[in-house]
Amino acid sequence: MTTDRVTVEIADRVAHVTLSRADKMNALDPAMLEAIVAAGEEVNRDDVRAVVLSGAGRAFCAGLDVASFQGLMADPSSINERTHGRSNLWQRVSMIWHELPMPVIASLHGTCFGGGLQIALGADIRIAHPTTQMSVMEMKWGLVPDMGGMVLLPKLMPADIMRRLIYTAEIFDAQHAVGWGLVTEVADEPLARAQDLAVEIASKSPSAIRAAKALAAIAETDGPEEVLLAESRLQASLIGQPHQMEQAMANMQKRDPVFE
Repeated sequence: MTTDRVTVEIADRVAHVTLSRADKMNALDPAMLEAIVAAGEEVNRDDVRAVVLSGAGRAFCAGLDVASFQGLMADPSSINERTHGRSNLWQRVSMIWHELPMPVIASLHGTCFGGGLQIALGADIRIAHPTTQMSVMEMKWGLVPDMGGMVLLPKLMPADIMRRLIYTAEIFDAQHAVGWGLVTEVADEPLARAQDLAVEIASKSPSAIRAAKALAAIAETDGPEEVLLAESRLQASLIGQPHQMEQAMANMQKRDPVFE
């Protein structure tokens, strides 16, 4: 898929999704929202083992396009409609990455504000350039995070820091974000690092990687009894199956595994 908002390229089992509204710093308008969701749906395929999410130009995503906010003001009640399962369109642009069965790695640079940050939160892993500027910016406009951020933020960072960032809309850098749990690591070439990591993940057992992501999601929300049962259930689904057998055989034969 290639549009004037988002491009998708799939190579060597890795999907590369790029926000491509570079002239607007990938700001979010309705067409951008639709294109991001469509991209997430497109890469939800059995032959995709990892996803790299990045932004073209000077920024990952500068947040909401101001003109779009003006349009939303005309009918704010519309955001109550569940147009995408349990989400509305705005929420789906972040939750779709969180809910994909394969790992998603976000490469961040430039600015990552408001809705842009919430999209990045949907990834499993976030790699940022040292100069990346970030903000939970909704309070600047008299709003609250409403694009899935309040599902994802509490799982990543201390409650008091989260509240401070929401209340103040302060801008912070990637180094602070690492310390708070919002960024996984900092790299001088975040896109290259994200791509290398995606290739490494794609080389592992596809069924085990998907099971690991499913198990991690359960562990984030459920109690010990449910997590222990999920460990057993998912492990039993892997043992003795072709991917697991190929991984074990490759280890013993000291070669790279080959997965269909």
